[in-house]
Amino acid sequence: MKLFHISDLHLGKRVNEYSMLEDQKYILTRILNIVDDERPDGLLIAGDVYDKSVPSCESVQLFDEFLVELAEDGIAVFIISGNHDSPERLAFGGRLIDRSGIHLSPVYDGGVRPHSLYDAHGRVNIYMLPFVKPVNVRAVDSNEDIVSYTDAVAAAIKRMQIDQSERNVLVTHQFVTGASRSGSEELSVGGTDNVDAAVFEPFDYVALGHIHSPQNIGSERIRYCGSPLKYSFSEVGQTKSITVVELGAKGELALSEIPLKPLRELHELRGSYAELTRQDYYRDTTLREDYVHITLTDDEDIPEAYAKLRVIYRRLMRLDYDNARTRAGIDPQIEAASDSLNPLELFMQLYEKQNAVPMPSDSVEYTKRLIESVWEEQT
Repeated sequence: MKLFHISDLHLGKRVNEYSMLEDQKYILTRILNIVDDERPDGLLIAGDVYDKSVPSCESVQLFDEFLVELAEDGIAVFIISGNHDSPERLAFGGRLIDRSGIHLSPVYDGGVRPHSLYDAHGRVNIYMLPFVKPVNVRAVDSNEDIVSYTDAVAAAIKRMQIDQSERNVLVTHQFVTGASRSGSEELSVGGTDNVDAAVFEPFDYVALGHIHSPQNIGSERIRYCGSPLKYSFSEVGQTKSITVVELGAKGELALSEIPLKPLRELHELRGSYAELTRQDYYRDTTLREDYVHITLTDDEDIPEAYAKLRVIYRRLMRLDYDNARTRAGIDPQIEAASDSLNPLELFMQLYEKQNAVPMPSDSVEYTKRLIESVWEEQT
């Protein structure tokens, strides 16, 4: 049996104030094309369908069109809510559309009932456990001593009464201990949301969502597929993909990846203003249309640098400086000056604090003459 595993669509997300909706529409179309070519038996969507609990109309419409295409193709789809989703909103109409092969996890009520798919080796049970907190599980399982996230997920799995002689797949959205985060994910204080991987022992495959970088946890049996798009510059070096899960007879599992090429890439550029604005630097690349983060190494701030660079790099997301001043952590706010310093000395002190280097001698002479001329006009 062949299953596709995706997660963390984050429809409606904005990155550095840029709407990603056009990029998301493109990547969903690409996923549909791959589904048409590969004909999987099912598509697992492991949470964070939307970026906000109250998604925009455009985001809802985009996901609706995606599901309609999948239903028309006859692909079974299994969708759970993540920590960014509203479980109530995502589950709306789920019982009505269930017959179309689109299965939405309901709000957690203590009873996770599996959906079944069949192949030559028999039945595969698909369990859908949305993102849950200890308080969610305690509300329906008051007899359990549920304090941690591990306690909560373990209690929810225990209630599933899994037949381990059959092949069982879990779709869930949690942070499993040992996973490597990237910059676009929410962090908890002190790792309080960690779930021990040992709780997933009953399953032949665990399709995880929540972490944006593709990775296995301990073994290939427990896997984050990662997000289909890069949502942070910490993800620049990642290759986004669909995880392909192939289940043979009980105990047989093979994983592979189908790369996803985005509409626009993310790039990190570093150099002086003069270097980055040379035509031969950007002429034969896609840099003018892709998303970029630029770090300027000039010692002096370039006036209106952001506006000037956006003429060339149309989707400049972020601009930073890395020079002697920034590396020294210099605060541009100058401390109260001593009354004993004259105006030229005050200006020289200001310059050194801002730039982490003494004021050049020619600049000192120019400033001295300028101050003297101002004083002459006032006397």
